[in-house]
Amino acid sequence: MTASDLPEKEQAAPGSKHLGWALVLICVAQLMVVLDSTIANIALPYIGTDLKIDASNLSWVVTGYALAFGGLLLLGGRLGDLYGRRRVFMIGVALFAVASALGGIAQNEAMLLGSRGLQGLGAALASPTALALITTTFPAGPARNRAFSVFAMMSGVGAAIGLILGGWLTDLDPNWGWRLTFLINVPIGLGAAFFAPRLLPDTDHHAGTLDLPGAVLGTGGLLALVYGITRTSNVDPDTISAVNPNGTSYGWGDPLALTAIALGVVALIAFVFAETRVKSPLMPLSIFASRTRAVAFVSMMITPAAMFAMFFFLSLYVQNIMGYSPLKAGFAFLPFCVGMVFGATLSSKLIAKMDPRFLSGTGTLIAGFALFMFSRLEFGSVNYWTDIAPYIVLMSLGMGLTFVPMTLVAVHGVRTQDAGIGSGVLNTMQQVGGALGLATLSAVAAHFTTSKLGELMTANPTSQLNGPMAFADGATHAFLVGAFMMWAASLIVWLLLNVKHTELAGDVPEGVHVG
Repeated sequence: MTASDLPEKEQAAPGSKHLGWALVLICVAQLMVVLDSTIANIALPYIGTDLKIDASNLSWVVTGYALAFGGLLLLGGRLGDLYGRRRVFMIGVALFAVASALGGIAQNEAMLLGSRGLQGLGAALASPTALALITTTFPAGPARNRAFSVFAMMSGVGAAIGLILGGWLTDLDPNWGWRLTFLINVPIGLGAAFFAPRLLPDTDHHAGTLDLPGAVLGTGGLLALVYGITRTSNVDPDTISAVNPNGTSYGWGDPLALTAIALGVVALIAFVFAETRVKSPLMPLSIFASRTRAVAFVSMMITPAAMFAMFFFLSLYVQNIMGYSPLKAGFAFLPFCVGMVFGATLSSKLIAKMDPRFLSGTGTLIAGFALFMFSRLEFGSVNYWTDIAPYIVLMSLGMGLTFVPMTLVAVHGVRTQDAGIGSGVLNTMQQVGGALGLATLSAVAAHFTTSKLGELMTANPTSQLNGPMAFADGATHAFLVGAFMMWAASLIVWLLLNVKHTELAGDVPEGVHVG
């Protein structure tokens, strides 16, 4: 999208003469942040071999990023509100680029894992400020709807693009390919930092001081919670090795995981109490006062949980059951990108005529149906073009119809000075929801895999198919539970979301003047 694609009056919107290019910049940065959640997954075996990382620690290449990203989002959003979103956005993308360079040239385990944590910090600064910049830069109505649809597309297709790009770069050179999955971010991040002051408006620096007790409790609580949840998703390799190829054995019975979750919950409860007693809270609790906004936060916690679990289990299914190579497995998700683009574009046009409840309610029903069809995959007789590809498209179409209106509702009515924290809460819900969903569905998969493996070993203990058949049974049950999660989100939307599309069209944040 370029500036010429927008009507003349939209190009002259507040704060920027280059709205189209500003949107391109914001969305490229968001794509970089999201795809980094999955781009290194396929390269993990090569990373472990090259840097001699123990199998039990290899999963931290992925979880270290998720931990820092999810735990620091609230802080990143508030820093943008207080000290200027463009400034914090620039710092975030520049830090992400530097951290990516360190990861790309890493010589040992500590250097790589440290760089991943630093990447997560950069992402936590850049992502909520990027969404807030859209909210405060684009005028309410078609311009903002279109901007949110493109942003939602980047958020949705990023994971799929990460799998494709990770497989391609790894296949380029088994020795250097994994380093390219990090180094590719360097020019993107530095370019975003360079163009930000030229294309993005300099948002106000709002009055207030950083709530340090809230920052410690909120960030510490989220870090502990995300750590504990992530640790539980590592299940017994002897019974579900395909789900956990890295050899770590934790699960929901792990004392450290349960302790971390308990500490996280206690810290977050203390955080809520603390926020009611400070003048400039890290997270104004008034942001939850709106029932419609609360519904958006809850639905945007559940739906990404089911979506990312779909990516996880289906990518393993096509590799371990259907024999796909890493690159072919990545390209198997290409239809998701196509469906997401179509769904988000359609949603951005329909939101001007239809209430968000109808779009998101329908989208979650469609996505739930796609997950249900994945639960019916039969071992040994799966055809990609008839049994998988159509439902990948349906899943992405449903997500496109859901993400755009729910993002609009989540930031609806939020004061300009709180736009960053509103975006931070939304991003936090997605990250924590994704971690919780994956942990829960991994536990489901482990249970049914263990049970099925016991049956198969009793019947034929020497069969080479016992492991794959047991994993397939666990994965399909995880898909089924994911479908009901998605339908639960749909029920919440249909019953509780009552904001009208006309309200969204007239939603102009305080302090923003259109025209």
